[in-house]
Amino acid sequence: MNAERTLFEAVGGLDGLCRLSNAFYEGVLADELLAPVFANFTVTHVDHVALWLAEIFGGPATFSAELGGHQALLNSHLGLRITEEHRARWLELMSDAIEQTLPAEPQLRRQVFDYFEWGTAIAREVSQDPVGTDLGTPGPTPRWGWQGLIKHQT
Repeated sequence: MNAERTLFEAVGGLDGLCRLSNAFYEGVLADELLAPVFANFTVTHVDHVALWLAEIFGGPATFSAELGGHQALLNSHLGLRITEEHRARWLELMSDAIEQTLPAEPQLRRQVFDYFEWGTAIAREVSQDPVGTDLGTPGPTPRWGWQGLIKHQT
């Protein structure tokens, strides 16, 4: 069992997540279906995603401290109108990026992909709401470990 190390450590830390994010968005921006969803894409998006994933997978909480945390992430999806077709293609490209960049550890790759399956379902749901929607307080940034979602005590 890999319980002694976090997913963040297992993926290679922030460097590993930057490689994953770069490989993924290279595919997304060249994809006919997904490129329009990312019409407002900026280079900083790649870095922000890597910081988000670092926090999710047990690394430093930089995304929450500097970029608005869970609330900001959810708000960034408002109004995108992500379809199930978008989500499925997104997951295909992420699966490819995982295979290209992460260590060849099946359990690690499965847990990382499982997070994306879970997270993209939430992003698709939230994206149906128009920009400016009050989502309330979503709670702390979720954490994902070797057994999936880690429940927070608040």
